[in-house]
Amino acid sequence: MSLLTAEDQYRRAEAFAELHAGPDVFVIANAWDAGTAKIFTALGFRALATTSAGIAHSLGLGDGAISRDASLANARALAAATHLPVAGDLESGFAADGDGIAGTIRLAADNGLVGGSIEDAVDGAVIPLGEALEHLAAAIEAARALPFPFTLTARAENFLYGHDDLKDTIARLQAYEAAGADVLFAPGLTTEEQIRAVTSEVGKPVNVLAGGARLNATVEQLGEWGVRRISLGSNLSRAAVSAAIAGAREIAERGTFEFGRSGVLPHAEIEGYFG
Repeated sequence: MSLLTAEDQYRRAEAFAELHAGPDVFVIANAWDAGTAKIFTALGFRALATTSAGIAHSLGLGDGAISRDASLANARALAAATHLPVAGDLESGFAADGDGIAGTIRLAADNGLVGGSIEDAVDGAVIPLGEALEHLAAAIEAARALPFPFTLTARAENFLYGHDDLKDTIARLQAYEAAGADVLFAPGLTTEEQIRAVTSEVGKPVNVLAGGARLNATVEQLGEWGVRRISLGSNLSRAAVSAAIAGAREIAERGTFEFGRSGVLPHAEIEGYFG
């Protein structure tokens, strides 16, 4: 059973779908625990998502090493910490076949999610298009059987795995659109030309990954290029871990505590997000 009431989950699902249907670009903030879910909610984001790398690192694991149970437990904590729609980074569905992937979608809903993404890469390699479509079809069928509009994102992983083939990436996204995906996502695009090429060749909302060093663009610019949704992946979680590493490294290597003198919020201000 979901931790949300049926009415609340339907409300969140409708709100999430409406964000994609609207004319404006929006940012979905990727939280990695209940605390960051509360902070990002307070800061005015309109939807949240999980991050597989952020979850893994918080558990002392490498990216891709978390189980379905751990991922969904994290999603449940996020959904309980906010009134916003929460979508899940469901990797490749945590399964090797359609039945398993369909089960993941149903469990995602049971844990409070109103959307999620399915990748076309398994065990570090992009899979053939036919196999990817079979996996996606199982996810879509399970999503459409839910009692609320579960927003399903199809991911074309070429650019994350060294296959910088924009033509094939667009062809995959077009196939995923024809199969019934609600949102299309090709992580790793880094130029205006690439992004405009994708958004001009598909009819469904396009998500772009931002916040890293390789894509130099603003929210406004991405909206002008045809992007409807901007996600942040592990970029916020990596920024937080980077700050902690820098501070700890200063102490270990220099024996000083300068890290706490600038850029660190007062305790009382941080408490305000959780009060």
